[in-house]
Amino acid sequence: MGYRRRVSTFDLIVIGAGIVGAACAERASAAGLNVAIVEPGAIGGGATAAAMGHLVAMDDDPAEFALSRYSLGLWDAFANLPGAEFSRCGTLWVASNDDELARIPDKLGRLLAAGVQAEPLDARALYEHEPALAPGLAGGLRIPNEAVVYPPAVARHLVDRALRAGAMLHRQTAASLYPQGVVLHDGSTLRGPVLVATGCALPQLLPTLPIRARKGHLVITDRYAGKVTHQLLELGYADSAHGADAASVAFNVQPRPTGQILIGSSREYDAADAGVSMAMVQRMLQRSFRFLPFLRDLSAVRIWTGFRPVSVDGLPYLGRVPGMADTWVAAGHEGLGVTTSLGSAQLLIDQLLGRPTAIDASPYDPARVVR
Repeated sequence: MGYRRRVSTFDLIVIGAGIVGAACAERASAAGLNVAIVEPGAIGGGATAAAMGHLVAMDDDPAEFALSRYSLGLWDAFANLPGAEFSRCGTLWVASNDDELARIPDKLGRLLAAGVQAEPLDARALYEHEPALAPGLAGGLRIPNEAVVYPPAVARHLVDRALRAGAMLHRQTAASLYPQGVVLHDGSTLRGPVLVATGCALPQLLPTLPIRARKGHLVITDRYAGKVTHQLLELGYADSAHGADAASVAFNVQPRPTGQILIGSSREYDAADAGVSMAMVQRMLQRSFRFLPFLRDLSAVRIWTGFRPVSVDGLPYLGRVPGMADTWVAAGHEGLGVTTSLGSAQLLIDQLLGRPTAIDASPYDPARVVR
């Protein structure tokens, strides 16, 4: 008797259970679809576990701003989720000098025009909010309603919700795609539309969609509650995030609800080794010490790395893959995957079901890079 491959049929097969894939699976299940989730590793592992978990409206690019603003409205539903460490600490953008201070009115105008509550701070007000900042800073911009979250816990929650709605979790690797589904590592076949949300591994299944892996380091301290109260970023942070430099650092510090302080951020292209580079950690810490000198005296309890998936233009791929029947993609979010995960999922599932989308989906169409 010949061997017959096991075949199961689904309305949607989601490959990858980082926070973006998990959110897509949850939204599809909530819409009544029969969903399979394919994930061999830890739920919320990979880039999700290496994310700072900031929930911020990045306004430098209009399409990025639209997606992050849309997503932030969806995050309110998770404010009381146990284990998510959701904290509406607010964001404080710090201006080092008068040149950076001069950038604030434009940024403030964009935020206010989009309905984001924000207030400019002169130097005196800056230190009233964060007295531990280094002397001599020029001022800042405070966005009080932004938040931080613990991303792996949210990813697990989203997958659990999908499973309770009837989704099936397959603890395997997706070996290959075919026109009507996916072949798993054990040779079994899942039939149905496919959504690939595998982050940096995207080209293994979808080689027409280029992704660059960008390595980042994070440091977390012991518990020092009350040392800082806002998420703190330098105004040049977006320049680092969107820059083409092979390696860069920027000041980004978060107070965690545990009392710990999370310190970032670094970005490195073309770094294949996942190991910790103490030279890069030192460079990142020195940047942080310039803004928060007291950090020198704290004890760190963990240093770790991860890889962010970067698309060719910095915007995620969200939509149908050109030339492939019933194949969809949600990947390439770089450092905004946590912030934009919920909006990305809703946008993707609305497209898949032929429903109107809350925002214009065309800037994220993967067809823009497939020729």
